[in-house]
Amino acid sequence: MSRIAVIGAGAWGTALALSLARQGRHDVTLWAHSPDHAAEMEHARENARYLPCFALQSELSITNDLLSLPGRAEVLLSVTPSVNLPETIAALAPLLSERHVYVSASKGIEDGTHRRMSEVVAAVSPVRFAVLGGPSFAKEVAAALPTTATLACADAEVARALQADFSSESLRVYTNDDVTGVELGGALKNVIALAAGVVAGLELGSNAAAALITRGMAEITRLAVACGAKPETLAGLAGYGDLVLTCTGSLSRNRTVGVELGRGRKLDEIIASLNGKVAEGVRCTGAARGLAARHGVEMPITEEMYAILYESRSPHEAIRSLMTRPGRGE
Repeated sequence: MSRIAVIGAGAWGTALALSLARQGRHDVTLWAHSPDHAAEMEHARENARYLPCFALQSELSITNDLLSLPGRAEVLLSVTPSVNLPETIAALAPLLSERHVYVSASKGIEDGTHRRMSEVVAAVSPVRFAVLGGPSFAKEVAAALPTTATLACADAEVARALQADFSSESLRVYTNDDVTGVELGGALKNVIALAAGVVAGLELGSNAAAALITRGMAEITRLAVACGAKPETLAGLAGYGDLVLTCTGSLSRNRTVGVELGRGRKLDEIIASLNGKVAEGVRCTGAARGLAARHGVEMPITEEMYAILYESRSPHEAIRSLMTRPGRGE
């Protein structure tokens, strides 16, 4: 039996906690940032705020005590929004030891510094690190629908142990050693999903959607490889798999934000309508743009998405700009 603490009680964190507890062979704790939220879940045995209609197993422990987690578990599965990771890991770092593994399921890049989540953690703790990625909507994982994921870790033995912990009849987990590729695939696809939503909101058709996804993958791969990732990682679940799901699935918050932008709604209004849920691509667009500039990588879709979000460019103008760029070979 493994002892696993899930840090973050949003939809994705709750779904992973449900999946782990469902196996009946782990001691699972779910941590919520808000004391009121933790109390609500404990009382109702349901996460009505972020993942309603899924009962929390009686064996699943719920807590608001972050600093108790290193004593309760060896595997710390971080599912907080990426913007909250620095504060979270700084609080936990003095309590972490060689027996702990920190697994990130947060898909983002730190704004300003452009650091990946592994770099944020490494800056304050030498704890063993892994990253979980791939095409996985929270509701479908919670419902035990067939899902695949990729778990990357530099230590092959740790990766195999985590693969055994997370795998079940409904969740098939693959391993690799490309932490950079899995992190950047998961973060950058959110930017392209915003753009795919804009295409849908403008009702530009299936041809445009397919082109956007394909050229978006080219951008993601260029930047990821420049940062040290393996191209084959981006051709797998953590790359194309996650990108296709997030760009086409109706449960994608990033795509939904893009759709509403394409329909003419203002960003602030759209974000408010999410009721506290996070669309990571909004913040990640600026970080991706900065990371691309640092490495001298051309990312035209990301540039246009940034202009829509932060420079008042109309979606129509952004599409026109992409379609009239100078001709080139593929």
